[in-house]
Amino acid sequence: MGKGPGLYTEIGKKARDLLYKDYQTDQKFTLTTSSPTGVSITSAGTKKGDLFLADVNTQLKSRNVTTDIKVDTSSNLFTTITVDEPAPGLKAIFGFRVPDQRSGKIELQYLHEYAGISSSIGLTANPIVNFSGVLGTNVLALGTDISFDTKTGNFTKCNAGFSVTNADLIASLALNEKGDSVNASYYHIVNPSTNTVVGAEVTHSFSTNVNTITVGTQHALDPSTTIKARVNNAGKVSALIQHEWRPKSLFTISGEVDTKSIDKSPKVGLALALKP
Repeated sequence: MGKGPGLYTEIGKKARDLLYKDYQTDQKFTLTTSSPTGVSITSAGTKKGDLFLADVNTQLKSRNVTTDIKVDTSSNLFTTITVDEPAPGLKAIFGFRVPDQRSGKIELQYLHEYAGISSSIGLTANPIVNFSGVLGTNVLALGTDISFDTKTGNFTKCNAGFSVTNADLIASLALNEKGDSVNASYYHIVNPSTNTVVGAEVTHSFSTNVNTITVGTQHALDPSTTIKARVNNAGKVSALIQHEWRPKSLFTISGEVDTKSIDKSPKVGLALALKP
């Protein structure tokens, strides 16, 4: 476990990654190349049905400044500049998208042994202001995440949550959507030597009185191959196998079956990530 409670986005993240990360029903290819001068280029293509999406991201690192420039097939240009440690524990992030002139945003993150704070503001005449803060330690953390629209004078987001962490167990509880839904998650390392993990997430919506339950697990067949599986109360069962055939180069096959609609064909996704 690291020092400090981390940022608000880390509350429940381990369970979310277990249950949702790397599952997909599309075909995706990613190729990353890098140079000794600190420049790396990542080309990615994704086929979603009859639609093909692609982007090229160039990353330049110079001391504590990282610049990311990404161009996609919709002619959008995304630029993100990250400055690490301009002061102890501080990170500054500036981003914008062309041609959207209202997309500019600056964000500051601060990590302390007993706190994690993130604040951002849009660079417009009537910006949306975001703030999240967490207090506690790497064992117990309590935080909030809010957004305020200065144009309408309304809070667009108001969430709160806490997490409890020990060596092999992480539990979290969050109140989201301005109190309309509650989310509880559980992440348990069963066997560290085989990376065997189980986890679950339960979400209840007060306005619709609907419960969503997802349970999942993962297990390492060997140091390079991992299998994962999950099922939810809507009857959808998913599984994947991921093989790291060389460092940071991954091949993933995933599939999903709707047990309540057996007549439908299973959805299959493929992902290939190469990093020479």
